[in-house]
Formats: sequence, structure tokens, C-alpha cells
Amino acid sequence: MSKKKTSTFYLTERLTLTATATPVTATIDLGAYVDVADRQCIAIEEVDFIFQATTAKGNITSVITPNQVAHVQVSDLNRGGTIQFADDRALVASGSLYVDAQDGVHNAADMYPDVYGARDGVRLVVNDQLYLTSEATNIAGSSELNVTVRIKAHVATLKSADWMAIAIQSTAADN
Repeated sequence: MSKKKTSTFYLTERLTLTATATPVTATIDLGAYVDVADRQCIAIEEVDFIFQATTAKGNITSVITPNQVAHVQVSDLNRGGTIQFADDRALVASGSLYVDAQDGVHNAADMYPDVYGARDGVRLVVNDQLYLTSEATNIAGSSELNVTVRIKAHVATLKSADWMAIAIQSTAADN
């Protein structure tokens, strides 16, 4: 379906949550990698989420109060800064961090990424942006929760029929 055009590279973005139940959003611009005329897209191989406290080596349990959760999602369509259900076709990857008062911190992975049946095990993105959203149910006092999204990807070229199929699927997911 896709032919690898570049070596693997990483795209990284950090979201800083400072307020309870307030979504934080960011974008990763893919315009330099996606080219309609050349049927060029981004092939996402892997997505990692790294949760850190106010400082890089701080304690997460001092940032998120006990029995609370933080969510993070990556999608290829703008969902207006809201956390989506897993059946959203625009969803590329998602993860959660649970802080339990008795058992400590639990990192729960939802999808890393969902490939929707690609034979080569990658998620193909033809849109020119990735949208990141993160939200926590309770941030303690003046603390910050930092969520770093690391995306392992490469540029790929598609056949015309494959490009059109992904573009139509992406457009159909926008509802």
C-alpha cells in the first residue's frame, strides 16, 4: 500500500496542564511532509506519551490528586479540544494516567496507534496537521502536569487509489 520514502524520524510536542478539567491543545504541522501532488503522506509507526510533574524529575502524585486521571489524545482532525471516544476514526493514539490513592500511579494505554488495517503496521495520515488534546480531572494547587507526545514516523508515497481512499476516509471521519 505505501512505499517508505524517508528514514524514521521523531516529532515531539509538550502539553502543559495547569488547571483542573481544562483541556490543553496543540498541533504538529505536517505541511512539509504531506504532498497531494506526489501522493506523499506521513506513516506513523509509534506514539509514546510521557507524563511528568511540574519539573522533569518531580513526583506525579504531587501534581494529580489521588483517585484522578489525565487523558491525552492525538487525532488527524480537529475535534475542538475535546477527548473523544475510541471509535472516532480520526483518532490516531490515546493514553491515560491514573493516580490511585492506595496503589500508586498506573499508566493505561488505549491505542499506540490504531492502524485501521494497514498491512505494513503504520497509521497513514494525509492531513497537514496532527491535533493533540490533554485534560486532567484534578491538578493540585499551582502544579503543572506536563505531557510529552513523541511520534515515530516516516514519509511514505501511496498509489493514486490508496491516496484517494485515505483522503475520502479522512473526510468522512469529519462528522
